[in-house]
Amino acid sequence: MKSVTRSLRVLEAVAQHQPVTVGELTKIFGLPKSTLQRTLVTLAEAGWLRASRKDTTRWEIGARVLAVRPAALQGSSLFAAAREPMIRLRDAVNETIHLSVPDALQCMVVVDRVDCDQAVRTFHTIGDTSPLHATAVGRAILTHLPKRDVEELIAAGLERFSDTTPVEPDELRAELDRIRTDGYAVNRNQYRPGVCAVAAAVLDEDGTPLAAVAVSMPEARYDGERTPKLGRLVADTAAEISQRRLGA
Repeated sequence: MKSVTRSLRVLEAVAQHQPVTVGELTKIFGLPKSTLQRTLVTLAEAGWLRASRKDTTRWEIGARVLAVRPAALQGSSLFAAAREPMIRLRDAVNETIHLSVPDALQCMVVVDRVDCDQAVRTFHTIGDTSPLHATAVGRAILTHLPKRDVEELIAAGLERFSDTTPVEPDELRAELDRIRTDGYAVNRNQYRPGVCAVAAAVLDEDGTPLAAVAVSMPEARYDGERTPKLGRLVADTAAEISQRRLGA
């Protein structure tokens, strides 16, 4: 039980001081670096922690922590900034709106959802995960990541989920170029059959993608001619969330 208690204390310390180095945690706990390093690696393997993408010697909370208690998000600037714009977007289109955050290159994690009142609608459980290359939210994030990250994802292999999943490297690269031009990503049956989505990235002040907001709907209500309008609405909502989070 001592190791469990230590792991939880380390998790709490990382959450409080992130991004934090092993050396800084050593000063906090007075434990050997090797012991803390093993604890950090174990928590990372379970998805609770991850190495910072800006400095891999530093550790930060993994997005999957949000799946355990999503209500904890309510105290964050992202949740506070996103909630009202998401509700307004839902009211404008009467479709499900969800907010997802990246867990490094591993997956996207749904952290908030605003439901519509349609009798038939899509449903995303808080904490649901999905691959970056096969979803609108994931590709919206990939568009704003460094090229080396995209190539790392491609090198790891692109799993096929449907006949339209972009699994060829050049196909994915071309799709990301289109998203950069249009300002929004589209998923039509590329991950879950019968589910479509239009998404855009929420960016930090330096252009780092923090999250993606999406309109999700059954394929029966997807209208290709309406997509550009939906794309603009979603992109505007993502931009508003970014500005609200920064206090603009």
